[in-house]
Amino acid sequence: MFKRIFLFVLTNILVMVSVSLILGVLGVGNYLTASGINYSALMVFCLVWGFVGSGISLLLSKFMAKKMMGVEIVDDRGQYGDLVRKVHTMARQAGISKMPEVGIYHSPEVNAFATGRSKNNALVAVSTGLLQQMNSDEVEGVLAHEVAHVANGDMVTMALVQGVVNAFVMFFARIAAFALQNFLAGDRDDDRPASSGWAYHLSVMVFEIMFSFLGMFVVAYFSRVREFRADKGGAQYAGKHKMIAALKRLQQKIDFVDDSQDAVKTLKISSKKGLMNFLSTHPNLEDRIAALERAY
Repeated sequence: MFKRIFLFVLTNILVMVSVSLILGVLGVGNYLTASGINYSALMVFCLVWGFVGSGISLLLSKFMAKKMMGVEIVDDRGQYGDLVRKVHTMARQAGISKMPEVGIYHSPEVNAFATGRSKNNALVAVSTGLLQQMNSDEVEGVLAHEVAHVANGDMVTMALVQGVVNAFVMFFARIAAFALQNFLAGDRDDDRPASSGWAYHLSVMVFEIMFSFLGMFVVAYFSRVREFRADKGGAQYAGKHKMIAALKRLQQKIDFVDDSQDAVKTLKISSKKGLMNFLSTHPNLEDRIAALERAY
């Protein structure tokens, strides 16, 4: 627990320091003027905050996954040599020039994930629970799915999508808060700008929460699209029957997936069906299987 808190704090410090330096160089730290909002400065301000945060998260993703989940890197000469060879064979098939690292983490959950800052600097990790509860063909289907994520550059894509969403959330939240405070100020006599008080900053926080919720639908949609693409890629690299077999096994084992690790929930390979499907980062397994069966 202490390690996770430390890494979280360290990441946020890096983000704040980086943003402050960039905004200082660009000279757009203050987007509020006596006459109102400087929209150009505000857009740059929001883009910097949005993309620097997601960019640093992307750069640190492999390191954070190793530390937070206790991933042990394995090679092709040890106990998990066959696993490594399968990943590397499929990576070469997918046109990846630098082989992904392959790791194991000890957990009863049935799960695997791919992460890293680019397709040539990636990590594919699987849980011991998955290896224990899936047969060789099913494991190969899961590995192919994760290799497809790497080959498709999904880590970078989702970082860019999140950066754009973050920027727009910040941009419109500040405009809405400024408009609200000016409306509430009415015909007051003092010359202080409506954005100078604590009420403006509180309004920004409220609008950011509201717009972030809407932004989650956008991020979740793109995430679901990439899952369907990764399933299709997995079917190409491992074979349709292995990919479908893996998904069907996940249907049987979905209760073993541990959703308590919120920090890595986006890495999960399966998602339960429910009323909030539009906010799910992963399509439900029935839809994924049906899509594969229709595609061939």
